[in-house]
Amino acid sequence: MSVLIVIPARYASSRYPAKPLVALRGATGQAKTLIQRSWEAALAVQGVARVVVATDDDRIRDHAQGFGAEVVMTATTCQNGTERCAEAVARLGGGFDIVVNLQGDAPLTPPWFIEALVAGLRADPGAEIATPVLRCEGAMLAALLADRRAGRVGGTTAVFGARGRGLYFSKEVIPFTGQTYGATEPTPVFHHVGVYAYRPAALAAYPGWPVGPLETLEGLEQLRFLENGRAVLCVEVEARGRQFWELNNPADVPRIEAMMAEMGLA
Repeated sequence: MSVLIVIPARYASSRYPAKPLVALRGATGQAKTLIQRSWEAALAVQGVARVVVATDDDRIRDHAQGFGAEVVMTATTCQNGTERCAEAVARLGGGFDIVVNLQGDAPLTPPWFIEALVAGLRADPGAEIATPVLRCEGAMLAALLADRRAGRVGGTTAVFGARGRGLYFSKEVIPFTGQTYGATEPTPVFHHVGVYAYRPAALAAYPGWPVGPLETLEGLEQLRFLENGRAVLCVEVEARGRQFWELNNPADVPRIEAMMAEMGLA
């Protein structure tokens, strides 16, 4: 099955303008932009036929082409990364069995997360979209709760039921747990990793579905699938010693740089 990875990137983010062009320093002190690090993360995934950056901004296009990325220009009217992926696939002419949306704010996504995601979707013909979830250890759960107490929109959490079917995704920390956990102790909370694998038919249909109240309130594009009765597969992935965090706010830059230094990522 042919796999395409699309990295949607926009300049005019309401929460963090110009985020794809923010520089991140790795363990060696070398600075690379967020979009370049996301591109390099995509290239490390095995079994992928093609990787493209999808953007509506000339500055991102020029920068991405400068480090060797293939770029597909999309409309400024795309409401989220999934809509941008759908337009990019249409502009490429289709021909892929699975389309992966590696959002441009997740440079720490290890390749096995995406490989597990693709394998999960292939193995479950009833699912139209798959997304990875990572069980929080105590330290990660504490960081999520600290963000919420400080009024920052940090990571997203997921709850799912039988056969991994997604029940809900939220920027709040769910499910509620009043317990205190040690830094490395597993918790019942799952961090949603902002990557998606779609079957092409579901992806093509997505822009035509109505935006529901939950997607509007949470600002989470995957909720459109749930609100329109589509099966979302949550694939549990393993950290294997890797730390994971998405770049949502300026305060996340030093956090991610510290993680990269600790893990020895250049």
